[in-house]
Amino acid sequence: MGESGILLPDERVELIEGEIIQMTPIGPPHSGTVIHLNALLVRGVGDRAMVSPQLPVRLGDLSMPQPDLALLKARPNFYTDAHPREGDVLLLIEVADSSVRYDRRVKLPLYARFGIPEYWIVNLPESCIEAYHTPDEEGYQEFRRYVAADRISPQALPDLVIEVGSLLGT
Repeated sequence: MGESGILLPDERVELIEGEIIQMTPIGPPHSGTVIHLNALLVRGVGDRAMVSPQLPVRLGDLSMPQPDLALLKARPNFYTDAHPREGDVLLLIEVADSSVRYDRRVKLPLYARFGIPEYWIVNLPESCIEAYHTPDEEGYQEFRRYVAADRISPQALPDLVIEVGSLLGT
């Protein structure tokens, strides 16, 4: 649609369940947190996985969300042949400033339905990270809220430890 002129080249949209959804503007707290988390993940994963910032993930035929960060299985071709699909994803992360409700009500069930093994919402208004594990058709079976004093690690890379307080600036 971008190539045909329906969408402007710099328009922030994503495809969710066949609908084009306008994405909220990114403010400094959001972008700074994405940059910080991206740096932590890239340093921590090395060659064991790939970090994909704000790029599409194909979920079925009707959804191509653009999570703030995706931790993907490593591929020699760096996904140049196709967007990553659900089976390629180790972890999806949404940094939420004004989108917490949307990320919980729309993206969480979508990610669970497609078997995304782990989903984090970096909840800036509440200064916490919500971590969801064990997806099924109803949502995620496991949930834990991490606050400033806690440490969090991706399930796929448990040795990659992130200090929540440092990430959130608390």
